[in-house]
Amino acid sequence: MAISLSKGQRISLEKNGGSLKHIEIGANWGAIEKKTLFGGKKHVAVDLDASVGLFDAQGSLVDTVWYGQLKSKCGAIQHSGDDRQGDTGGDDGLDNEVIKINLDSLPANVDKLALVLNSYSQQKFDAIPFAGIRIHDGAASGPDGVFATFDVAHDASFNGSVSMILGSVYRHESGWKFRSIGATIAEKDLKGSLKAFAENYA
Repeated sequence: MAISLSKGQRISLEKNGGSLKHIEIGANWGAIEKKTLFGGKKHVAVDLDASVGLFDAQGSLVDTVWYGQLKSKCGAIQHSGDDRQGDTGGDDGLDNEVIKINLDSLPANVDKLALVLNSYSQQKFDAIPFAGIRIHDGAASGPDGVFATFDVAHDASFNGSVSMILGSVYRHESGWKFRSIGATIAEKDLKGSLKAFAENYA
């Protein structure tokens, strides 16, 4: 059964006593549904962007994986590409954007990964019907391999915001841990979001 994370919770990325070597972090969200003049419904596309910043132990940004750079320079992280729509008709059980991470292949100087979510179209999070992340202990091909989930839609602290720091993957002893942060920030783009992470969470 998947772990349902709350803000500030930390979990070890291991299963059956062994460290996970490969995880996939999927961002999932819904398009906004609005009523039309004559009682019908229409969907308004929601363009959220999930991105990862790679930081060293001193808190300096080493690399960034986002829709403009789908693969890290070290080759250990791969982004599935930009989803500009969101799910229509409810959650289809699949992730809209997926970030694949080979933990064993990350360079020794990479100490932590920052996972951030930005609303490219500047639609505020409280207007989006659902949004969350899933951590998969393998391929993000469906709900069966979900290791942990973090719901970021049903929290009043997200109201009025267009950027948030979802969490971080960080080295701990010989393995890795995940920290669910869920912090909204005033910044409105990726560059500002990673700067906020470096100042407060790196």
